[in-house]
Amino acid sequence: MTDQPVKPALYTYLWPQKLASQLILLLLIAIVVVQAVSIFMFHDERRIALVALARDSILSRAISTAGLLEETPASLHARILEANSTRYVAFWTGDVPLAPEPGKSRFEQRVQHYAAKRLGAKQTIHINLHSDEKRGPSWRDRTKAERESWRMIPKSERPRHWKRIMNKPEDLSVSIQLADGSWLNMATSYRPPPGAFVPLVVQISLMALAIIGIVAFAVRRVTRPLLNLSEAANRLGRGEDVDELPATGPKEVRAVTQAFNDMQERLTRFVRDRTRMLAAISHDLRTPITSLRLRAEFIDDDENREKMIETLDDIAAMAEAALRFAKDDARQEAAEQADLGAMLQSIADDQQDMGHACQADIYERIILTCRPLSLKRAFRNLIENGIRYGEAVAVTAERQDGDVLIRIHDQGPGIPEDKLQDVFEPFVRLEESRSEETGGIGLGLAIARSIIHAHGGTINLKNALGGGLLVEIRLPA
Repeated sequence: MTDQPVKPALYTYLWPQKLASQLILLLLIAIVVVQAVSIFMFHDERRIALVALARDSILSRAISTAGLLEETPASLHARILEANSTRYVAFWTGDVPLAPEPGKSRFEQRVQHYAAKRLGAKQTIHINLHSDEKRGPSWRDRTKAERESWRMIPKSERPRHWKRIMNKPEDLSVSIQLADGSWLNMATSYRPPPGAFVPLVVQISLMALAIIGIVAFAVRRVTRPLLNLSEAANRLGRGEDVDELPATGPKEVRAVTQAFNDMQERLTRFVRDRTRMLAAISHDLRTPITSLRLRAEFIDDDENREKMIETLDDIAAMAEAALRFAKDDARQEAAEQADLGAMLQSIADDQQDMGHACQADIYERIILTCRPLSLKRAFRNLIENGIRYGEAVAVTAERQDGDVLIRIHDQGPGIPEDKLQDVFEPFVRLEESRSEETGGIGLGLAIARSIIHAHGGTINLKNALGGGLLVEIRLPA
C-alpha cells in the first residue's frame, strides 16, 4: 500500500508567506476585531443616551406646551401647536385623546408621576411608551388596539403632517387634558437614525492604509538585508565569490550580516589553505616517488622489481590526480549562464565518437547559471563511470519542483546498498585490482560530488528497479 501525498490545508493557500503580508494581515484583523468590539460595547450606550435625551426633551416640550396653551388666548393656540411641531413630532388638540388610558408599566407610571408633578394635580396626563432607551421598540408586544390607538383620532382632528409621523413606528404617545376638557395630543418617533456606515468604513480604511504604509516601510528595512543575505548564502553555496555585505538595517540584522561576513572569510581562508596544502603535498611527492622508481630499476629480482614499479606508478598516478583536483579547485572560474542540454549532448556525442553507447534525451531548453567547465567535468566523470561499469548510458534532464533534475542511468551490475555512499570518498574503489584500465584512481565520483555540492546541488546513487545504477542530480534552477 503506497502512501498518498498529503494535500496542504486550505489555510496554507490563503495565508500569505511573506513577513510583511503576514504582519499587515494580522494588524488589519486586530483593527477590525477591536472596532467591532468597540461598536458592540459603546453603540448601545450612545443609543441609550440619545433616546433618553430625546424622550426627556419631548416630554418637557409637551408639558411646557400644555402650560402655554392654558395661559394664552385660543386664537394663538394653532400657531403655538404649529411652532412646536416638527417632521418627527406632531402636536394638536382635540376631543379624543391619542393615549386613551394611562400607561400600565412601572416605567410609564414613573414617567407619568414625574410629568404630573410638573403639571399640577388639576390636569390629567396619559403617557404610552412604545419604545424605551434600553429595550427598544415594544409596540409589537401590545394588542392591535393599543398599537393603533391613533386610528381612534377623527381625521378632522389630525394635523397636516400626520402621515409623516404615522408612517414610522410610533415611540411615544402623550395626551394631556386641558382645563376646557379638550386634550393636547402629541405623537413622535424619537429614536435616533441608524449609525452611518460610510464614515466607519472610511475611518477603518484610512487606519488600514496608514498601517500598511508603516509596516511595509519597517518590514522592508528588515527584510531587504535578509534577502541580500539569502542571495549571498546561495551564491556562496554554489562556490561563487561573494563580496562583503554591507551591514544595514536594525541592530539584530546587522549582527547577522556581520556574522555571515566573518563566516565567509573564515570558510574561504580554510578552503584556500586546504587546497594549497593538498597541492603542495601532491607536488612534493613527485620527487621521492621518482627517486624510488629509479632505485627500483636496479633491483635484480625481476618479480619484485615489476611489483615495486607498478606500486610506485599507482602512487604517482594518485598524486597527479590529487594535484589536478587541487589545481581545478583552486582555479576560480566565473559563473555564467549555460545551456545544460547542449552541455550534456556534447558529452554524449564525444562518447559516441569513441564508440561508446551513450544517449542524451533532453526535450526542453534549460538555461543554468553555473561554472560550465567544472560542471561539465562532473557530468563527464559520472558518464564515463557509467560507461566503464555499465557499457550503455542514458542521460535525461528536466525541470522539477523549481530544480533541474538530471538522471544518468547505466546498464551495469549496480552497487551494493551498503556501498552507495562509500564510493564518493576519495580513492575508494569497489574494483580491487587497482588497475586504471578497469577502474581508475578513485577520485572521479569524489570530484563530481564536490562540484555538484559547490553549485548548491545534491547527488544520489541508487540501484534501478530494472537493473543498473541510477545517478540523480538536483541543481537549483
